[in-house]
Amino acid sequence: MRKTWMLIPVCVLTACKKEQVELMPTEPTIELISVGPSQVVEFQTAVVLRFSYKDGDGDLGRTDPDDHSLWVKDSRLSVADGYHIIPLAPPDAEIAIQGELEVELRPLFLLGNSAQEVMTYTFHVVDRAGNRSNTITTSEIIITAASDTD
Repeated sequence: MRKTWMLIPVCVLTACKKEQVELMPTEPTIELISVGPSQVVEFQTAVVLRFSYKDGDGDLGRTDPDDHSLWVKDSRLSVADGYHIIPLAPPDAEIAIQGELEVELRPLFLLGNSAQEVMTYTFHVVDRAGNRSNTITTSEIIITAASDTD
């Protein structure tokens, strides 16, 4: 009998004592851990964005899957795409949290007629109180046409 493994996303949370909550700001902060791969084939290769977060009152993430907390913008486009983050602490708890998130982004595609394009992502998170985190820009990602890899 063959076993099939299912990958389950894991979120690491750290709760802090009340005194520590006051030291961590209520606005979320994020730091880039990694983004990759640095070269992708259009429509085929997804980019994985991994970042750490801290939030002093623990109100990062939302219960409604149609309500976005993560905003990721392709440098070639004018509008950011929204992504859902589940609540990272119990909804009524006011505790400081920190951890890491990994997000698989939609596969990229070429916008022009070139066989290759270079782009970056900028991203931020917004907590339930409407506080926006710092914005991070990734390193460059090269997108190549699918026909160039044959």
